[in-house]
Amino acid sequence: AEAKSHLTLAFNMQYPYYASADGYRTKRDVVLEIANGETETIKAKAGEIKVNSDWIKGKSLKKINKELQVALTRNWSFYSTKKKKGYKLTFISKDPNLDPTVRQNLIDTYFEIYPTLVKTFNNKSTKDVLFVVDTAYKAVAEASGNRILFSAGYMKAHPTDIDVVTHETMHIVQGYGYSAGPVWLTEGIADYVRYRYGVDNVGSKWSLPAFNDKQSYTNSYRITARFFAWLEQNVKPGLIAALDQQLRAHQYTGESWTNLTGKTIDQLWEDYSKNPNQVELKYSDKKAK
Repeated sequence: AEAKSHLTLAFNMQYPYYASADGYRTKRDVVLEIANGETETIKAKAGEIKVNSDWIKGKSLKKINKELQVALTRNWSFYSTKKKKGYKLTFISKDPNLDPTVRQNLIDTYFEIYPTLVKTFNNKSTKDVLFVVDTAYKAVAEASGNRILFSAGYMKAHPTDIDVVTHETMHIVQGYGYSAGPVWLTEGIADYVRYRYGVDNVGSKWSLPAFNDKQSYTNSYRITARFFAWLEQNVKPGLIAALDQQLRAHQYTGESWTNLTGKTIDQLWEDYSKNPNQVELKYSDKKAK
């Protein structure tokens, strides 16, 4: 009875973290089986845990907890935790073929850029972040809470795109998701920050697209980011940081543009469309450093 109690406690301590860290759509329903033959200690994967009935007898909670943690992390091809100057990054890869250079570049970019974003935009941001490279995830990347999920397929196809870290860690710093304002604004800010603070946009083969009259500020991402760069240089330096603060405080409204610049967002876009090339764009380049 004590062993089962310890196993239940260990499960409650380890599996929720494993499920959230594991990546994309990890099973939340788990079959827990105590029997002989399957394993000498504990065998675990998403949705299934098997424990040797002889091994578990008399084992302490600490021992069971540690063995379950080890069994779960065996499902990952790579697992590491690194701390630097008060910041922590846990890196998990479910892709056995992830290039070690790409992995290290993602880690290095986190420690280079994330402290700057925290200091610049939101010093209350978490300093404990989780990166997961998942083979089952088919988009590019996404941030949720303190976790960033990367597509293994995307990173294989675009191994130099390390500033995806800059965009996604900015979402962690933003902290408001899509709940505080329009999606185009949230994503436009994140891509503007990638442009402004990215560590190697040239190496990533990433740039802001030239203006054309079919565009709108609601197009989001790079189109909106270029507009924001123009606003910062021609209308109000610090405007994007001010909007970010309002969004985080859930104080953003359509009137925010008028209050901050004296013009509506539509008027600002019209001004931009008349002279879109009045902006100096500089892209970060690691090779030039």
